[in-house]
Amino acid sequence: MMTSKPFRVAVGRLYHESNRLNPQPATEEQFEIERGELVLNASGSTLAGIVTELQGEAMILPTLSVAAPPSGLIDDDFYQRVAQEFLDEIERLQPDAVVLDLHGAGATTRLADLEGDLLFRLRALVGPAVPVGIGLDLHAHLTDAMLRNTDVCIACKENPHSDVVECGAKAARLILQTLRGSLFPVTTSARVPMILPGAGETASGPLGEIHAKARAFQNAFPEVLDVSIYNVFRYADDHHIGQVVTVMTNRPEPISAKIAKDLAGDFWRYRERFEDELLSIDEAFLRVRNEARERPYVMADMGDRILAGAPGDSVILLSAVLDEFADLRGALTITDPASARAAIAAGVGSVVTMKVGGQITPGFRPREVTGKVLHVSDGNFTLAGPFHGGEESSLGETAVLLIDDRIYLILTSKPAFSHDPAVFTSQGIDIGGLDFVIVKSGYHFTMNFAGIATPLLVSTPGVGYYRKGAFTYEKSRFWPEHAVDQPEINVAIYGGVRMVTDEECKAA
Repeated sequence: MMTSKPFRVAVGRLYHESNRLNPQPATEEQFEIERGELVLNASGSTLAGIVTELQGEAMILPTLSVAAPPSGLIDDDFYQRVAQEFLDEIERLQPDAVVLDLHGAGATTRLADLEGDLLFRLRALVGPAVPVGIGLDLHAHLTDAMLRNTDVCIACKENPHSDVVECGAKAARLILQTLRGSLFPVTTSARVPMILPGAGETASGPLGEIHAKARAFQNAFPEVLDVSIYNVFRYADDHHIGQVVTVMTNRPEPISAKIAKDLAGDFWRYRERFEDELLSIDEAFLRVRNEARERPYVMADMGDRILAGAPGDSVILLSAVLDEFADLRGALTITDPASARAAIAAGVGSVVTMKVGGQITPGFRPREVTGKVLHVSDGNFTLAGPFHGGEESSLGETAVLLIDDRIYLILTSKPAFSHDPAVFTSQGIDIGGLDFVIVKSGYHFTMNFAGIATPLLVSTPGVGYYRKGAFTYEKSRFWPEHAVDQPEINVAIYGGVRMVTDEECKAA
């Protein structure tokens, strides 16, 4: 009796959110790069979900995993080398399908749409008969090139991103169905020229209402396999920036366009409601001082969010607590490789005076501090999770200064995934013994610090938080940055890559 061979599915990851306003390019040293079987050790990520879903169902062919915390535009020469290595592996492996973990807001010093470029080249290599699936971050800047060159294109559904593993599993499952011939995926998209200036959490507010409506549509119409909502990355400057809703079905379905247009229209109708409730710096520290029962607090430096691609070099909150709140104890990170090296050279136990931070972000200034070098390390640590839990990360060469016997300043050589408590505990800092810690994250930290610290969102300057008129846009036109009239929401249908005919698409 003959048995069919298992499907051969190539997997990989290229994950980076690239902020064009960060003047420091992201170079190879900032990335965690794994090859071969090490790619299959992913945890707490979309890639982990892909691998888990494929186990026992297909022969998994690992390629590359290339990931880094959000930062500036990726050095184009580095991207080109990585992309070519990945494509060479695909050509060597000759897979039946490809499933990738991509962020969707990647860009290089030359390319505004990294994922679109990679997928265009991949499709040209494998041809139309090989299904390609991707799982994206919901903050992807979804482009025509991404949709046109994939069969399955879906995003995680939650912010904070508690469902990235599930996103990867679903992308892999849909690709397996496509390989078996039971699924002929068609994606309908609707785009509205606006961004979310705030209120980005999916569990509440207007965005929560839109996601709940999307789930209701999916429950009401079994032909709808996925509804993904893309809250466009605000720090790109490219044509067609806007909120995007995609609806996936098995072959074209007329209901898809209606659902996509309805949900996209809600963004426009609710646009005035998308605002964050941020605390001023003084309000945040006064709460830490006056409401001691909620300590420790975890304070989000919204303007200098590394998880939005900012450099992480702000000293605004450091200066405030040193100058005005002498009774509080806390810890924070600052990206400053030169100061980290100088402290390491001075040695543990030394007292050093140096100007820290404020040397990368335009308009920032350093702060002079005097502190004792308590700890030095190579900065390597494991994220505690749940977001990206279990993954290896690095701060680069790192030194911890104790200032005024109360403030732990972690000087890092690389931007830190500081949404995670392991950034602090890996450097010997007891979070429970402090009044506060400061993270360079806007939403994800609430998940990783749950049960550890009380979250506060703090209004601070920097290139990691959108404010109307603060940044320059040359190619984009979107609300609220520009005077956009009531838009006509255009629908596009993608599915002709493999087997859906033009007549079927027109019928939908």
